[in-house]
Amino acid sequence: MRLTALDETAEAINLRKSMGVAEARAIYPTIEVVEADPAADLRFLEGIADWCDRYTPLVSLDGRDGLFLDITGCAHLFGGEKALLKDILSRLFQMGLDVRGAIASSPGLSWAISRFGQGGVIEENETERVAAPLPIAALRIAEDTVAGLTKMGLKYVGDLMETPRAPLARRFGANVLLRLDQVLGLDEEPISPRLPIASLSAERRLIEPVGTEEEILDLTGQIAISLKPSLEARGAGGRIFQLVLFRVDGKVFRISAGTAQPLRDPNRIAALFAERLQAVHDDLDAGYGFEILRLNVLRHEAFDTTQSDFEGHRQKDASLAVFVDRVSARLGADCLQTFQLRESHVPERAVLAVPTIDALSAPKDAQCNPAPSRSERPVRLLERPEPMDAFAIEVPDGAPANFHWRRMRHRVVKSEGPERLAMEWWIDGSDAAARDYFRVEDDQGHRFWIYRKGLYGHDETQSWYMHGVLA
Repeated sequence: MRLTALDETAEAINLRKSMGVAEARAIYPTIEVVEADPAADLRFLEGIADWCDRYTPLVSLDGRDGLFLDITGCAHLFGGEKALLKDILSRLFQMGLDVRGAIASSPGLSWAISRFGQGGVIEENETERVAAPLPIAALRIAEDTVAGLTKMGLKYVGDLMETPRAPLARRFGANVLLRLDQVLGLDEEPISPRLPIASLSAERRLIEPVGTEEEILDLTGQIAISLKPSLEARGAGGRIFQLVLFRVDGKVFRISAGTAQPLRDPNRIAALFAERLQAVHDDLDAGYGFEILRLNVLRHEAFDTTQSDFEGHRQKDASLAVFVDRVSARLGADCLQTFQLRESHVPERAVLAVPTIDALSAPKDAQCNPAPSRSERPVRLLERPEPMDAFAIEVPDGAPANFHWRRMRHRVVKSEGPERLAMEWWIDGSDAAARDYFRVEDDQGHRFWIYRKGLYGHDETQSWYMHGVLA
């Protein structure tokens, strides 16, 4: 067992990370050790990252105990970089967190200053002066590389800046120079945000927090109104909207809603979230209220302006889309499904169940419409063919005289078939057995669609399956 994290008291008595617990107890017998919970630490760090979304949507996790925030174009909204950094640190301190932060022209320098320096805002023309006195470990390189550089007398970043680059690369690899260039801002280092970036966004910062659903929906409608001009300027409508609620104590709730067709009507957007709030009512804890509401457009598509004809077909399509949107928002996108035809003669592959909210938005030419089969097929197939026992079969190509399925025996009085279907060799393999399908009716008037897998005289074994029930 080894130490993974230390508090200030442990650091003061010269304990260090990766030290064995037995060694730490030898130095300080009354040390208090708590078992680490990496999963809980990650959830806590992600919670802080959610809270930081109020400053910028470009938030990235940095290992197990850090965050990167790309504040390009955001600092002026908070009174400048110094005011923004002060606001972040003071708010987190009030939450009981001891944090350090730095703002610089490169992520590498910000990382180094916040962990090995005093933090603060570093001007672009002060990069080399601030980076030079930092230890080599501030370059985010491996420990063995740090040890090797230290043995050569290269203990600080300034020492590397004055050392010829070619010998360093030959002995320690190109990664050392890459990290050095990233700290100095000579090599770009992109930040990968942990969440999708909204194409459009609008928010309201409130003086008095709100907590009731009526207040949330009213503000959502107002924010949607402010989004409409931006959508119209792009000639687009939103397909996926996200309502982000920032609670006073730092908790963040994200509620998403999709639409069957591009949408920019504020009333319909508010109605979507009215259904979503009803669905997540028990999980939405307002606490002391929400201080920031943000409406994101995560996905948008071209908005086609249409006019209803005299027969009202356009109105019927719009009414169907509204119904599908509201039901999907309340019960989930998979609650309403439709079927799309596919280019396959194998029954279980001939159709595909898709959410209706996606099917309505698909272009007509994107849907496959193969020629209809001339044989009668069940409207509804079983989820997968079920094996059954068949008796008194008219060999080689006849239907069974009776069969046993789901603990019931059925006596066949009428039958049609066989309809032979060969399997698709490019999917099932060249040795896949063919099927002979029969439509049969028992003495109770029930009609079934059954098949025999394998052919007499061709395959070693034959077996019977129930595939569907006819009306």
